[in-house]
Amino acid sequence: MSTFKAPRGTYDLIPPVSATYLAVREAIAAPLRRSGYGYVETPGFENVELFARGVGESTDIVTKEMYTLTTKGGDQLALRPEGTASVLRAALEANLHKAGSLPVKLWYSGSYYRYERPQKGRYRHFSQVGAEAIGAEDPALDAELILLAHDAYRSLGLRNFRILLNSLGDSECRPVYRAALQEFLRGLDLDEDTRSRIEINPLRVLDDKRDAVQKQLTGVPLLRDHLCDACRAYHAEVRELISAQGVTFEDDPKLVRGLDYYTRTTFEFVHDGLGSQSAVGGGGRYDGLSEMIGGPALPSVGWALGVDRTVLALEAEGIALDLPEATSVFAVPLGEEARKILFGVVAELRAAGIATDFAYGGKGLKAAMKAANRSGARYAIVAGERDFAEGVVQLKDMESGEQTPVPLDKVVPTLRTKLA
Repeated sequence: MSTFKAPRGTYDLIPPVSATYLAVREAIAAPLRRSGYGYVETPGFENVELFARGVGESTDIVTKEMYTLTTKGGDQLALRPEGTASVLRAALEANLHKAGSLPVKLWYSGSYYRYERPQKGRYRHFSQVGAEAIGAEDPALDAELILLAHDAYRSLGLRNFRILLNSLGDSECRPVYRAALQEFLRGLDLDEDTRSRIEINPLRVLDDKRDAVQKQLTGVPLLRDHLCDACRAYHAEVRELISAQGVTFEDDPKLVRGLDYYTRTTFEFVHDGLGSQSAVGGGGRYDGLSEMIGGPALPSVGWALGVDRTVLALEAEGIALDLPEATSVFAVPLGEEARKILFGVVAELRAAGIATDFAYGGKGLKAAMKAANRSGARYAIVAGERDFAEGVVQLKDMESGEQTPVPLDKVVPTLRTKLA
């Protein structure tokens, strides 16, 4: 055994579990691909300032959870703790907002890093699939993204998730609410850290999960009572569009999410089978983020769904995804000459799109058939010199055990028909 282990709070994805993660990523990406979202990939690290400005100086992510490093050249970099700021930076740098009609619709998938206290469903390295629609202020866009995430979860067979929805207002109505909230919070019995948050970003106090804080929030002013007419009308349309598609949601007036850049629509997908780490994904509108990171005004909306949390949700509902076998055919050569010929047959099968593996390492028949069994293959091809002298291979059905000779030049079409 190696003396090295994965760093604390991280994990390795290895077969067969990794196949489930791939399937989840694919299921989340599929509705996005069908809806005009193009794939984007950004570096695993960025300039620290991008996250300090974009995610927010007062957030736990920036103050406590970001992995930062100084390069030999003196640059201050951070491993990306979330995806939106990076994707928006990439879109601005490539001038995508000038290249054609808005919105620019992008999706991405990758690993993110936060220095958190590790527990089930909360890791220091985690995987997300995200989507961003950049450059348009339209309730239909907010509704589209919520519906696409809903469709992705349903396609995986998940049923016990809920959509929480709120509006965080905008630069017109938020300051009025902020003042009312600060006045209320200053009268509470809170620790030093939380008191300083009241002055920097009081909305974050609403997101505090501790019982001692939540109990004191009874009667707290709610943003929905302070929304301006424009924000109220915008939120009403988002709700109407989602409801019209038969998708249910719950209004959650205390939902704020953990990032400073959200405005107006904010939402979260929660799963009741996951205990305290119940959020499987979420997002919202971030109309001011582009200006925060030095770009033009580009109202935008997006979300990120946790792949790890989604896999836990599948486990909680007892859902086993119907995954294709990694191997459909397993080739077993008997003897050195057969090995060379059968290796060529394997190459032909793979070229025909049939997932095929080979008994490597000069195994005997018994060991090779065990390997064929373990591979999950539906069929095995067994052949020795006598078979090749007759121009055939033996095709074995791994379920029934039935074995039939097949002409060498008919192996590919025969297997294609059987596997279809």
